[in-house]
Amino acid sequence: MEIDQIIEYLTELGGVLTLTPQPGDGSPEISWGDTFFYYAPDGVIPRTQPFATIVTKNYPDDERSRLDRPDTFRLNLFAGKPAFTAWTGHPPRDAATATAATTDAAATTADPGATDTIFAHPVYGPQGWLAVVNPGPRTQAAVRELLRTAHDLARSRYRPSP
Repeated sequence: MEIDQIIEYLTELGGVLTLTPQPGDGSPEISWGDTFFYYAPDGVIPRTQPFATIVTKNYPDDERSRLDRPDTFRLNLFAGKPAFTAWTGHPPRDAATATAATTDAAATTADPGATDTIFAHPVYGPQGWLAVVNPGPRTQAAVRELLRTAHDLARSRYRPSP
């Protein structure tokens, strides 16, 4: 999946506010070029975290996905406890100490730099976030399902801005 395909898919789910910070828009430079997805049918940025993000570069203390490689990005999404546990085999609170992050019982570790592999987010795993670097044919169906779950969870928590 390409970035534009992910954006299109999320837009089709409805009520999604997509922000892609750029120079001159007042956003922090570190966020320029990344994309943030909020459930906000009123078009107002909510006071909550996005339910999914696409990052195109390493962030301080988050370099293990090696996003400094050409044409590399990472999709991050809030999976919630049930989906997170189904994918990783452990609850989110154990993400900081666990390394397995796959539904394939034969796999024992998930390299956060491996492409087309779903794994516990290297920083936000303990909060129930999953990630995938350059989602491709192996993860495309699962990514769509997980994005729908993240969207549904955000929609269920949505409160209009006063």
